[in-house]
Amino acid sequence: MHRAIITVDGRVQGVGFRWWAMGEARELGLAGHASNLDDGTVEVDIQGELTKIGAMVRRLIEQPTTTGRPGRVISHTLRWVEPEPGARGFVGY
Repeated sequence: MHRAIITVDGRVQGVGFRWWAMGEARELGLAGHASNLDDGTVEVDIQGELTKIGAMVRRLIEQPTTTGRPGRVISHTLRWVEPEPGARGFVGY
């Protein structure tokens, strides 16, 4: 089990980005959440198998999008953190 926090910057708030991320994460079987941050970025906290996290990161940042991702991502940061025991499901805040 692995966990990563990806913060994306660009036109990502007010365009349905979090709800799109929720659908993609659920499709991949990942746990976690997506939330708008005060600085205009979106933070996506995902936990699961390493290959599925990799697939989600690619979907979050690819240009142009192949998955109908709303908005436009211009930059991102990725941090690996300790997994949360028992984390289940994915939500958008």
